[in-house]
Amino acid sequence: MRDNIIEKCTKAKEYACYMATLSTYEKNCMISTISAALTTYEHAILSANAIDIEASGDKPPHFIDRLKLTPERLAAMSEGLEKLIALPDPVGEVIAEWTAQSGIHIKKVRAPIGVIGIIYEARPNVTVDAICLAVKTGNAIVLRGSKDAINTNRALVDTIKSELKRHGYIHEAIQLIEDISHSGAEIFMKQHGIVDVLLPRGSGAFISKVVENATIPVIETGAGNCHAYVEHSADLNMATDIILNGKLSRPSVCNALESILIEECCATKFLPHILDALFQRGVQIKGCEKTKNLWNKAIPLIEDDLYAEFGDLTISVKVVENTEQAISHINKYGSHHSDVIITSSESEAKKFLNGVDSAAVYVNASTRFTDGFEFGFGAEMGISTQKLHARGPIGLPELTSYKFLINGNGEIRK
Repeated sequence: MRDNIIEKCTKAKEYACYMATLSTYEKNCMISTISAALTTYEHAILSANAIDIEASGDKPPHFIDRLKLTPERLAAMSEGLEKLIALPDPVGEVIAEWTAQSGIHIKKVRAPIGVIGIIYEARPNVTVDAICLAVKTGNAIVLRGSKDAINTNRALVDTIKSELKRHGYIHEAIQLIEDISHSGAEIFMKQHGIVDVLLPRGSGAFISKVVENATIPVIETGAGNCHAYVEHSADLNMATDIILNGKLSRPSVCNALESILIEECCATKFLPHILDALFQRGVQIKGCEKTKNLWNKAIPLIEDDLYAEFGDLTISVKVVENTEQAISHINKYGSHHSDVIITSSESEAKKFLNGVDSAAVYVNASTRFTDGFEFGFGAEMGISTQKLHARGPIGLPELTSYKFLINGNGEIRK
C-alpha cells in the first residue's frame, strides 16, 4: 500500500518536467481532449457515479448533491473547460524585469509549481477541474478522493488518461491514488519533497485534519460559513432575493449562506418578511432571543450554531446593533470565505468592505458568485481562506510559482 502511493507520487514528479515544457497550444489541446471525453464517455461516467450514489445509503441530501453527476453537470464541466482553454497561459508571464547595477538582466517569470497534490471528499467535479487546471499551468497532479466517490473518480481518471494517450500525449503526470484508507491518506500527506503543495477540499474538520497532519506545504481551502448582513437602508426586496439565492440555489456548497445578521433598528420590519420567505421554502431557522421575539417559529440559537457550516436547509439568524457589531461578529464566527452587506449607504458599504476579513466581500450581491467560473477563471481548485500565496478562488496564477531568469555578458561579481 505505502509503496504504491509513493510510486504514484514519484511517477508524477518524474513527468512534471514534461508538463513544464509543453506549449500553450499543446496544453489547450489536452484540455480540449478531456472536455470531449466527458461527452463521449458520459454513459460510463454516470454509471460509475450511480454505483457510488447507491453505496452512499442514507447519507444526507447535501452529501448526495455534492456526489451526484448528471448530464447537465457534465455539460457544465465541459463548458468550464472550454472557457479555461480561452484564458491566457500564465506560464512564462514576465512579472517584473530590470537590469541590475552589475549589468546582468533579470526577469521574474511565472513557472509551474511542479507536483500538486489534492485530497478531497465526495466531489467528483473536482477531479476534472483539478486535472485541467494542472495541465493549463504545466503541473503534474496526484489526486486522492474519498471512498464515497472512488468509482466515479476512477472512471473519470481512466477516461481522461486513455483519451490523452490515444491522442499521443504522455498521461503519467496524472495520478489517482485508489487507496481510500485513512492510513493511505496519511501516507500521501507526508510526501514532502515529492509533492510540492497539497490542497485539501471538504468540510472544515477535514481541512483542519490535513493541515495538522501534512508535512507537504498546504494551501488551505476553507469551509464556508458565509454571512448576509442587512443594514437598515437596504431594499427589502433586494435583501430577500439575495438571501434566498444564497441559501437555496445550492445549499451544500461552500459559498452558500449559513448566517443572517440584521440591524436592530429595521429588524421589526425586515426580519419576519425574510424569514417567512425562507421558512415557506423549507429552511429551518435558528434564531437569537431577539429573533425569536420577532418571529416565533425560530429554534433557539446556541453559540456553536454561529460557527457552523450547515450545508443544508438550515440558517442562523442574529440581530445586531449596527454595522460595527456585524463586522465584529463575522470576523469572530465566520470562516473568512464570503460575506455580503445589503445596503444603500455608500459609507456603510465601505466600512463593511474594509472591515470584514474574508477572501470575498460583497455589496448587494449573492455570495454564490464566489466561484472560479463566475469570476472568469474558467475553473478553480478551491476557495482559499488563507492569506499567503493564494486567497479566494484558486485559479491559474495561484497554481504557479515564479523563478528568476538572468542573462549576462560575461559579468563576474567583484
